[in-house]
Amino acid sequence: MFELKNSIRDYHWGSTQEITELLGQPATISPQAELWLGAHPGCPSTVLGSGQPLHEAIAVDPERTLGEDIFARYGRLPFLFKVLSASQPLSIQVHPTLDQARARFAKEEAAGVARDAANRNYKDDNHKPEMLYALTDFVALSGFRLPQDIVADLRLFLPRLSTNDTKLVNELIRLLEGGEPLGHSLRYVLTGGRGISDLVLNLCGAISADPALHENVQLAELVRINEIYPGDAGVLVALLLNLVFLKPGEAISLGAGNVHAYLRGLGIEVMANSDNVLRGGLTSKHIDVPELLEISIAEPSAAPLLAGLKVSDHSQLFQPNFDEFQLQVTQTHQAQVRTELQLHGASVVLCTAGEFTLESAMQSLQLSRGDSAFITAEDLPVGAISRSSEPATLFAASAQEKSN
Repeated sequence: MFELKNSIRDYHWGSTQEITELLGQPATISPQAELWLGAHPGCPSTVLGSGQPLHEAIAVDPERTLGEDIFARYGRLPFLFKVLSASQPLSIQVHPTLDQARARFAKEEAAGVARDAANRNYKDDNHKPEMLYALTDFVALSGFRLPQDIVADLRLFLPRLSTNDTKLVNELIRLLEGGEPLGHSLRYVLTGGRGISDLVLNLCGAISADPALHENVQLAELVRINEIYPGDAGVLVALLLNLVFLKPGEAISLGAGNVHAYLRGLGIEVMANSDNVLRGGLTSKHIDVPELLEISIAEPSAAPLLAGLKVSDHSQLFQPNFDEFQLQVTQTHQAQVRTELQLHGASVVLCTAGEFTLESAMQSLQLSRGDSAFITAEDLPVGAISRSSEPATLFAASAQEKSN
């Protein structure tokens, strides 16, 4: 076990100082979008004291450090742990399956497309499933709504629109009432050019001007998004998707093909190590509509909420349907409470409140608010003992045992 030092990414959509406030640290960077904890070579954690990047520390003896099973399955730490803070919407996006990522990465490699090219879709050969555990009220878009519900919202606008806008809305309604409604509607919105951009502005103007429309939560959200990305086709894509509200302590799990976007809030995100993102709006980056449509699951789906499994009276384990990662959340309100950490292979641990002692057969390590640590497979099993009579919170991410 050893402590880590981590870096904050300053993407434009981040908050002013929510991450450092959570960790009780001075705000030395703004905006604060993501704190990365892990061995991703793009922004690796470093070993506190030596400054050695975590992926290099693991590479010294990966089988011992990761564990035989994890090394055999992945050859590296298979997950990335983040603290994510969004004050503006992230891009509407979707991620490929593992088979899709492998085949299409190989295709772009063979075609000689530079990995840093603006039009490159696949940066690596891995998939990118993820989960988000809300630390504050958190708002997201995830998966497609029922076509009839989208149509019902669109019909509210018809008496309020110009002839040209009415024509566009009626065409979208026709698609939503036909075959393969969501895929065809998504294509229509993303390829509609200036007409769709003008329609977005006019729809949002109508919502702002009419209290009856603004009371519709789904429609009111379009206005908020349009304030950041005025006239972007992604604003209308958002009408096709489920609007999801998470309370602190709730989680969502996002698999391949799920069209989604985080809109605002603070949370813990855990994902497989990959940079493969196909975008569908709310971005200045490359949008490949045909590829996006191939990857997307254009079917109605409920918000994929993820329930925690009770480990003890003060600990829950969140296990999405992906072997690469799981997240254990431990919250205590008194000292000397011991929790057995449910770890499989190497783990990354973060303390966001109070104090804990991590204990293995070989050593112990003190963690206070804002501290993080890497636990090697050789350290297991590990217990966490609270050292504070005040509320204390510990997050521990590791891989899961291989599913059958």
